[in-house]
Amino acid sequence: MKPRHFLTLLDLEPEDLRGLIRRAAELKAMQHRGAIHAPLRGRVLAMIFEKSSTRTRVSFEAGMTQMGGSALFLSPRDTQLGRGEPIEDSARVISRMVDCVMLRTFRHETIMRFSEHSSVPVINGLTDAFHPCQLLADIQTFEEHREDIRGRTVTWVGDGNNVCNSWINAARQFDFQLHIASPPGYEPNPDRTRAAGDRVLLTHDPMEAARGSDLVVTDVWASMGQEEEQRQRVRDFTGFQVNAALMSEAAPNALFMHCLPAHRGEEVSADVIDGPQSVVWDEAENRLHAQKALLEFLLERPR
Repeated sequence: MKPRHFLTLLDLEPEDLRGLIRRAAELKAMQHRGAIHAPLRGRVLAMIFEKSSTRTRVSFEAGMTQMGGSALFLSPRDTQLGRGEPIEDSARVISRMVDCVMLRTFRHETIMRFSEHSSVPVINGLTDAFHPCQLLADIQTFEEHREDIRGRTVTWVGDGNNVCNSWINAARQFDFQLHIASPPGYEPNPDRTRAAGDRVLLTHDPMEAARGSDLVVTDVWASMGQEEEQRQRVRDFTGFQVNAALMSEAAPNALFMHCLPAHRGEEVSADVIDGPQSVVWDEAENRLHAQKALLEFLLERPR
């Protein structure tokens, strides 16, 4: 049987994604009351990291342990991946020894090639193009604070990066409006926005984008691998900080999210990220619960 992969939010049907969010909430409640739930006893997750990580590694490793399984941390310097072994060969070998693979890498093509030759489910822990696991946690967080995200308005302020791309896919799958405010030259891929149709509105005015929104989201101005562009990006993103003035344009009960790590004083002011509208710590914790739901979903069928 061909494995089911999770490379973008578009790999699952909307009803499956909504089921994951509901299950994540159940798993969170179970963990908070100390219930033991170990459906993955004896299962092994291989975690391959070509990019550094805090939340992704801790949440997947803790999640597997809490559900009775185990996780292996693999980096290029510790494996043949870093010595030129073809991705296809690594996928064939590793997938014969484990039950699931989580890959955090640079080029999205890398995870696509890996998944094509893997005999077990492959999860996208982040690529330069998409970060779908983050969006599972984000949707869970919104809905535990404000109920159904369907029909709401979300504003993205900043770079049209991998997280922004996943918000575009989320607008399609969860049926909400997404306003994207990026500086000229930093807009998301037009093919992705066109595919979302009228669910996505592009602008260069962050205040306009935030007007009446139920949720405001941002990310760092320079992602991993873009550090040499930091000075130029600081200049280009002037006026795109999420601060009290911008949040005042959103709905009175609007929430603020950031996938972290955050640079206070750059993409977000300290009074917003540390203020009452911010749910970033719930958002970070929910990486654990959403990914446990995902692992349970992908591994519910025996190999």
